Amino acid sequence: MDRFLTMQLFVQVAELESFRKAADRLGMPPSSASTAIQALERQVGVRLFQRTTRRVKLTAEGSQYLEACTRVLADLNDTDALFTGPKNNPRGVVRVDLPERLARLVIIPALPAFVRRYPDIQIRLATRGQLVNLVGEGVDCAVRVGYLADSALVARGIGMLEQINCAAPAYLAGQGTPHTVADLQHHLTVNYFSDRTGSNLPWEYVEQGQTKTVRTRAAISVSSSEAYVACCLAGLGLAQLPRRTIEDHLANGELAEVMPNYRAAPLPVSVVYPHQRQLAPRVRAFVDWVAEVLAST
Repeated sequence: MDRFLTMQLFVQVAELESFRKAADRLGMPPSSASTAIQALERQVGVRLFQRTTRRVKLTAEGSQYLEACTRVLADLNDTDALFTGPKNNPRGVVRVDLPERLARLVIIPALPAFVRRYPDIQIRLATRGQLVNLVGEGVDCAVRVGYLADSALVARGIGMLEQINCAAPAYLAGQGTPHTVADLQHHLTVNYFSDRTGSNLPWEYVEQGQTKTVRTRAAISVSSSEAYVACCLAGLGLAQLPRRTIEDHLANGELAEVMPNYRAAPLPVSVVYPHQRQLAPRVRAFVDWVAEVLAST
């Protein structure tokens, strides 16, 4: 069996955790699949799978080899795509990492339209957050919300998310409604802290075109967008949230906007990808489509 087919087989066995299922998918006898993987293990000099009577699982070395194989196969597919005609549809797997809340409420509901437009592209979607290693984990691109730290990644701006100040009606009923920045001294906010630095992000507002910050009191700090919204819904304090991700809560009265004249600046949305990786047609198709979704009202 040639090296390319062996790598494809290895990836299929790793994903399906079964020699039989992987062999069926590639149209070969299960015995041939098992023999090929055994030969591969002898060649690389390490055990890639732990085998039991019920399932097949990657070893630690197997996980490292899977990352390398994923990158190699993606690069080969991308190389082939460079020479396909313009009439051919992009094809292949797009491995993308998205912010969890943006994925659940904005991107995933719109995905059926992408699938209809690009039937030969498969999306492998993860929501692991800011610290994912794109190069090491074979991720084609990631969507990030907020201002980006300097890095070795290429960044392309694809949209902006309007932010509003909001609170649960139960909180406002008990603590009153703030109208100005000065009123914040009498209120609690929900703090959001950075996984990267551990520091709380400041409460911001724009005044005469300038972004300013104010110190606030908080009973809780969180590091995920889902937890941040949940704390606001629970009445633990005021929060600054992208309107696009809380429209349902505003419509059904679970959250109410406050201080509309003191909003924070809109949050930039960017797609990032490694410098050394050519933006393949399949990846470019996904990136352009996400930009369309964020631009829609």
